[in-house]
Amino acid sequence: MKAVVFSDKEGLKLDKNYPKPVPKKGEALIKVKLAGICNTDFEITKGYMGYNGVLGHEFIGIVEDVNDDDKSLIGKRVTAEISYGCDDPNCEWCAVKNYRHCPNRKTLGILDKDGCFAEYVTMPTNVIFEIPDEVEDEQAVFVEPLAAACEITEQLHIQPIQKVAVLGDGKLGLTAALTLHSQNLDVTLIGKHQNKLDIAKNQKVKTQFLQDTKVDNSYDVVVEATGSVSGFETSLGLVKPRGVLVLKSTIATGKELNLAPIVINEITVLGSRCGQFPPALNLLRNGYIDFKPFISGVYSIDDAIEAFEANKRKDTIKILIKF
Repeated sequence: MKAVVFSDKEGLKLDKNYPKPVPKKGEALIKVKLAGICNTDFEITKGYMGYNGVLGHEFIGIVEDVNDDDKSLIGKRVTAEISYGCDDPNCEWCAVKNYRHCPNRKTLGILDKDGCFAEYVTMPTNVIFEIPDEVEDEQAVFVEPLAAACEITEQLHIQPIQKVAVLGDGKLGLTAALTLHSQNLDVTLIGKHQNKLDIAKNQKVKTQFLQDTKVDNSYDVVVEATGSVSGFETSLGLVKPRGVLVLKSTIATGKELNLAPIVINEITVLGSRCGQFPPALNLLRNGYIDFKPFISGVYSIDDAIEAFEANKRKDTIKILIKF
């Protein structure tokens, strides 16, 4: 089968003869229809996680086979959470289905598990979810980043009277702002790019240019989605004393960070990563968010390397790969 593979030795390439996966007991074989390139995929090509293998973790597809007695998923249009655990009865994380924190987890296209930038992928049936008929492919392929945005309010109760700022108008920030807005929260997206802010504005989210923003500790909750040191420092200046700073992006830097404001202003810092799929699928089913304006291009699997190059452009929001 065709697959987009990264290795330390050969870099990123399209392998047209990659072995087709065989589902293990309890797994389904899924024929991939559509997949999305994430910034994490790009970071892996620069050495992140030390991963070698098939890339990709955002996808939808059709189940072709199930290695289990229950075959009800066959023929269904599905997606899957990106992590699955060891399922050891003594594992406290697997016991509550919080597989993303299982110490022995596997993560699709990121950690010990071939990803979805391939014609076929296998995943355990307990992390597979059927996509509602009314949700189009171009919306459903965004369920993974949408679930990550839904995780914010799963972790943190935000009161309707509280003011929320999302800093960063990339894919992550846009998705977080639209998600919080869909939950009837008072949210403002702060960014630098008119075209990206307009996507949120057109869906009735309040927007603001960074250069026009007063950094005056006026927000109860600030979601940091820039992934930069300057964004982190600005976030500390936006959040109120005793407010909450939600970190949705990973900030890796050798630069010294001034963390004194966290102590002085008694700020709560909350790390937030992946989320559960059912709440995200419900938002999509009810049409609360339109992801089509995110799509900057759709490439065939044969043009996958070109798709990765397109993903690097500053004006790009989301690149999809079609199979």
